[in-house]
Amino acid sequence: MQSTRPVFLELWRIKLPATGYVSILHRISGVLMVLSIPICAYLFDKAVSGPEGFAATAAFFDHWFVRLGLIVMAWSLLHHLFAGVRYLLLDLHIGLDRADSRRSALIVIAAALAALVLVLIWWVAR
Repeated sequence: MQSTRPVFLELWRIKLPATGYVSILHRISGVLMVLSIPICAYLFDKAVSGPEGFAATAAFFDHWFVRLGLIVMAWSLLHHLFAGVRYLLLDLHIGLDRADSRRSALIVIAAALAALVLVLIWWVAR
């Protein structure tokens, strides 16, 4: 008896549609936001503890690596928001056709990146 199942599956060679990438990125962005909750709570507690804590927190945010993390978190929030709205529309049976689903997935990716660019422009301009 011969099995038709693949013996070795190369995950990097699988071509996912845009809907697959949006789904995976939605999960990743959700995990990133959940994992950031304790860090944000600690930083908030430290910032409101007094002038020294506030100065230490402000100095923490001046590091380039932390700013990169803030950019990643901004993308995470924006992507999760737009993908969540897309999934709510799919739950309402709006955009279930293959072409509409692919189009909405590409719109989510483009909208999250465009909104991130706008946030970065605002951040640099202030």
